[in-house]
Amino acid sequence: MEQVIRADRPEWVPVFTGLSARQFAKLVRLVATRGGEQTGTGRRWGLPLADRVLLVAVYYRTNLTFRQIALLFGISKCAANRVVDHLAPLLALSPVTKPHGPETVLIVDGTLVPTHDRSRSASSKNYRYSVNMQVVIDANTELTVAVGTPTPGNRNDCRSYRDSGVDQQCTGAHVMADGGYQDNPGVIMPYRKPGDGSPLPGWKEQLNTVHKRVRARVEHALAHLKSWNILRNCRRKGDGVWYATLGVAQMRNLALLV
Repeated sequence: MEQVIRADRPEWVPVFTGLSARQFAKLVRLVATRGGEQTGTGRRWGLPLADRVLLVAVYYRTNLTFRQIALLFGISKCAANRVVDHLAPLLALSPVTKPHGPETVLIVDGTLVPTHDRSRSASSKNYRYSVNMQVVIDANTELTVAVGTPTPGNRNDCRSYRDSGVDQQCTGAHVMADGGYQDNPGVIMPYRKPGDGSPLPGWKEQLNTVHKRVRARVEHALAHLKSWNILRNCRRKGDGVWYATLGVAQMRNLALLV
C-alpha cells in the first residue's frame, strides 16, 4: 500500500493533527526521550518514529477507524493498532509528582467522554455510555495539569474527584470548582442561596461573579480538548480512553506553549 500521509511533508501536519510543524516536532522529541525509538533486537517497526507519532496524532484528531488510518499510512490495520498501543502511554501528559506551591490556583471540572468499553462506562445524562473524566487546569496559564482515571459516567463530580485520584494531584494548591463538588474539603465553590429563599449578600454575589469568570477557563479548555474527535466517541478498550485524554491534553499544552 502507498503511504499517503508522511511526517516529512509538513503541510499535512496542521491539517490532520491541529498542531503546527514546530509543535509536532517537539512532540516527536518528547516521545523519543521517553523511549519511543526502537532499540535492540526484535521485529522492526515499518514506519519511522515521526510517522508513528503522526499516526497517533491523526487518530486522536480525526477518530478514524484503524482500517482508514492504515490506508493513509500504507500499513495493515493490525500494525496501526499496535502503533497506537505502543505510543499512547508515551504521548501522555506526565503525572504531578510533587505538591504545588501555595500560590497555585487550579480549576477542576468533569466532562463525559462516550466510549464503547462497557466495563468502564455507564449510561449517563447524555444518554450514551460514557466515562467521567476529571480535568484540572492551571488558572493562570490554562495549561492542563492533570487528568483523573476514568470513572463511570453516572458518577457525579464530587465523587469522581476523589475516585479518579485527581484530588491527589492537586495537593498544596487552591482548587476552584462549580457547585457540584460538595464534601470535598478545600475545594472553593460558589456561595449557594439560602434555603429560605432570601438573596445572597452583595459581597457574596460579587465573589460568585469573579468565581464564575475564572472558572469559565476550564470550560474553554474542555471545549478545546473536544476538538480532538477521539474524545467524542472513543473506541479504545481498557485504559485507552485515559491515555487518549492524556495524549490530547499533552498536545493541547504544546499548542498553547510553542
